[in-house]
Amino acid sequence: MREVMGAIFIVAGLIVFLISIIGIFRFKYVLNRMHAVALGDTMGLGLIVIGLIILGGNLFAGTKLFLIILFFWMSGPIATHSIAKVEVLTNKNYEERVHDK
Repeated sequence: MREVMGAIFIVAGLIVFLISIIGIFRFKYVLNRMHAVALGDTMGLGLIVIGLIILGGNLFAGTKLFLIILFFWMSGPIATHSIAKVEVLTNKNYEERVHDK
């Protein structure tokens, strides 16, 4: 039963990553692409690592995997915000692109 639950979480995480990749190619503006990637990355990685925790069954390995999730959940939004801020500050046509939509 544990293997089935772990496999379900891992497959769900891979599906989220696939949807995120489709969002990268579908959206045209860089901030929209970043939004799709950031959401997919956080949720997809979380689901995959939860599946690995279930499959592992070891408390020490599970704790390390949980710390990996925690690190990505804390550093991911900071990195995404920094990249978005650089895009807004350096893009000369930012105001036109925002008001056109």
